[in-house]
Amino acid sequence: MDWKIELIPVPVTDVDRAKAFYEKVGFHADHDHRVHEGLRFVQLTPPGSACSIVLGDGITDKVPGTQEIQVVVADAQAARRQLLDAGVEPSEVDVQPWGHFVYFGDPDGNKWSLQALPSRPTG
Repeated sequence: MDWKIELIPVPVTDVDRAKAFYEKVGFHADHDHRVHEGLRFVQLTPPGSACSIVLGDGITDKVPGTQEIQVVVADAQAARRQLLDAGVEPSEVDVQPWGHFVYFGDPDGNKWSLQALPSRPTG
């Protein structure tokens, strides 16, 4: 049986500001629905991902700025350039034996780590 992560809540203070930020980075806005007075559901998916994030009103009790998410990218330098082109200030590429990393935060301080995996032996 497969277990697939599909949705990660991201706590934010301003839903519209956060949605605009993630769209600017390249996430696709899948849904933006006010279900009822206390619940607004905004689902965004990173390019090429099967897992989405959700933000909105009434989504999570986590404190904005406390979420940490790591995703895999094909090329850390290219991902960094994409962030710079979108007006986001990422870290320099952090080269480690287990991958090359780029870090950035959203307007609330939620932390993102982009990892380009080292090549794996085939065989």
